[in-house]
Amino acid sequence: MSVREINPKETTRASAFELWMKAPNPMVTFFKTFDVMPLINKSKTTGMKFNMLLDYCIGKAASTIKEFYILPVGDKLMKYDRIAVNTIVKNKEGEVSSCDIAYTDDIEQFNSDYLQYTAQVHDTCSDHDLSEKYMVIGTSAIVETEIDGAVGMYSGIFNNPFMIWGRYRIEGDKALLPISFQFHHTQMDGAHAGTFLKNLEEEILKF
Repeated sequence: MSVREINPKETTRASAFELWMKAPNPMVTFFKTFDVMPLINKSKTTGMKFNMLLDYCIGKAASTIKEFYILPVGDKLMKYDRIAVNTIVKNKEGEVSSCDIAYTDDIEQFNSDYLQYTAQVHDTCSDHDLSEKYMVIGTSAIVETEIDGAVGMYSGIFNNPFMIWGRYRIEGDKALLPISFQFHHTQMDGAHAGTFLKNLEEEILKF
């Protein structure tokens, strides 16, 4: 079973569920700047896409944090067995489409899936959606310009964690990339989000 409803009272998120599910804006946004030069170098030496490498690091950083496997959906708390990372694709018509990539620890497999499904989405102009079976981490890369941060819109429907970044800037031997991370407070607390961002930094630096 890949997704199921769970009783919030039987989880560590019981009090958060009571506090935040009906809050007017239960979303929290953190900002952190990363040195992504290791990913740039990996991309140059292997031909792997920079965005794929960053998406892989995001999935790996989240995969060991149990809060990423639960998500408020409607008025329910759902538990997932798997996570995926979403990327936005510019399709052949010049518009944007959405593409979910299932996270796997095998970077070669993740890269293969990334290339296959982003190409499919580009050509068909149809989204590749895994949200019914996976807890999806949304991402959006605004590569046209450098941005210092962004706060996502809260619709009350899409409660998934979401990350936004722009173009990195070179400073000496570093490539600095500010990234915003938005999450629903029912899903996790600031400490969990902080651990995730720390994990992400460590995964980037491993390359």
